[in-house]
Amino acid sequence: MSKKLALENVSKHFGSLIAVNNVSIDIEPGEFLCFLGPSGCGKTTILRMITGFEQVTSGAIVYDGKVINDVIPQKRDFGIVFQSYALFPNMTVTQNVAFGLKMRKMPKKLIDERVTEILALIGLTGWESHYPSQLSGGQQQRVALGRAIAIKPNVLLLDEPLSALDAKIRVRLRTVIKRLQEELGITMIYVTHDQEEALALSDRVVIMRDGEFMQIGSPWEIYKQPKSSFIAEFVGTSNFIPGTKKNEKIQFGQLEFAVAGIENVEEEKIYLAIRPENIEMVDVTISAEDCIPSNVVEVTAEVINFLGAIVRITFILEEEEMLVDLPEKEFEKINLKRKDLLKLYFPPEAFHVYTELFRKLI
Repeated sequence: MSKKLALENVSKHFGSLIAVNNVSIDIEPGEFLCFLGPSGCGKTTILRMITGFEQVTSGAIVYDGKVINDVIPQKRDFGIVFQSYALFPNMTVTQNVAFGLKMRKMPKKLIDERVTEILALIGLTGWESHYPSQLSGGQQQRVALGRAIAIKPNVLLLDEPLSALDAKIRVRLRTVIKRLQEELGITMIYVTHDQEEALALSDRVVIMRDGEFMQIGSPWEIYKQPKSSFIAEFVGTSNFIPGTKKNEKIQFGQLEFAVAGIENVEEEKIYLAIRPENIEMVDVTISAEDCIPSNVVEVTAEVINFLGAIVRITFILEEEEMLVDLPEKEFEKINLKRKDLLKLYFPPEAFHVYTELFRKLI
């Protein structure tokens, strides 16, 4: 059974650079936790401190009730899968998967049984005698996964394990990883800068920026209730509307939008965020009589991008470029073309209200 792992006020400094700044979290046994954030936010440093490859500057890493700051990596009973597969090129698939078991001096019969079981789990039965050079990137990553779980670790740490693979294989391997975690019931800690991966895999997501935890929550909470404009921008896609509070509405250029929940906002300068899929198309996804008139706008379709299940339409509103997503089925019905006019409705409850605006550099 997995044991509880906790970070208590953990910081890591490299000289004057603060890579991780006073972070705390309890990771439940059997939980799938993702650290998500842009490059350089400190997520890999956290992983390396948990594994013991990096020393903690201050704070404590607690596992099963004991502080393990000074325990060497080999004694931590954690499995690790890196971005580079780090397989032994002169060893077969079987030998690579069996490596950790041999190091632990397990009887040969048990090793053989365990390797057979693992290869079935990772879908590589029949590849036992192949060498890494004879495998695809996706297969090599499966072997790396198999080697890590062969030792039955209580905690498995994965550092961007799929980022070197192409998109289709990544999606397939996500399913393999999720299934493995559920079948084995182990705690998985996963580092990624790919938001889709984090939302698809995890029970909880930790959003990081500049060495700090910005928000911790379920994928649903992170996507539906982003606590800051940075998270609304980083996870998924958002349209941002700079406005001024005026008579319980938000003035944006010539428009005055009704916005739910602004009564309690003191600041005059407001930033609204709305997801492209939450903007409705009048008479297509919502009927005109269900709309508040002040929140209906007429715009021109500037660009139409077909993205499979959805069609993304770019439009300009008060000199700001924005996006609306329409289900492909709905789009088909209306036969919309570039430069056509369309009526959009911004539901008051679909806005997120912020008093600061983070805009990433493009």
